[in-house]
Amino acid sequence: MSKENILNAIRRGLKRGPLPDDQAMGLRARLAGHPRHLIPARSRVSRPEQIALFIRNIEKEFGSVARVADFAAIPDAVAAYLAARNLPTDFAIAPHPELADIPWDTRPLLQRRPGRAQPSDLVSLQHGYAAIAETGTLMLPAAPERPTTLNLLSDTFLVVLRASRVVGAYEEAWDLLRAESPTQPGGGFMPRNVMLVTGPSRSADIESTLELGAHGPRRLHVLLVDDDPAALG
Repeated sequence: MSKENILNAIRRGLKRGPLPDDQAMGLRARLAGHPRHLIPARSRVSRPEQIALFIRNIEKEFGSVARVADFAAIPDAVAAYLAARNLPTDFAIAPHPELADIPWDTRPLLQRRPGRAQPSDLVSLQHGYAAIAETGTLMLPAAPERPTTLNLLSDTFLVVLRASRVVGAYEEAWDLLRAESPTQPGGGFMPRNVMLVTGPSRSADIESTLELGAHGPRRLHVLLVDDDPAALG
């Protein structure tokens, strides 16, 4: 359904006619302009400080981060994480080209199944689209090469993320997504689902006792690839 059809449906529901030209022009300008909200000063720092802020916030929310020099170091990092927690070495993995190009044969015991996660999967590995330093949040848009089920079904959730894709504020992450989303006649096309993940799943609804893995993964581990020279300081 187009934007105009949606607005017309709202007008019919409110029993009002078309907006006056000046109001319609202002509304279109606001929709097209993506006005900024108040951006926290904590995200307005240098690149090394942004990366450090992102890592601190991940850890504050019960996640963990391992920094790796490049994609070739990921198999060793995955194997070390799984071994340290006595986790299985088979996992579901996003069918993303960057993950497919990783030299997994250096760790032959790691058994990968590309595609969507299944309820029986204990470990999944996702391709991270972007992340927001101000809250330690991962942005994970749905796509054929980035199945949403990988974010939800497994007990242990691993994410490969480039340091160059860590931004300071939420507005910058949305800017990135808008700029890179495929276009259609009449404007940009956004994914049908964008998950914002801050730490593992948790709840304190019952007797105010924190429970990890309440409605999703109980572990979140980010493999941060140091591909941004400016972020190294």
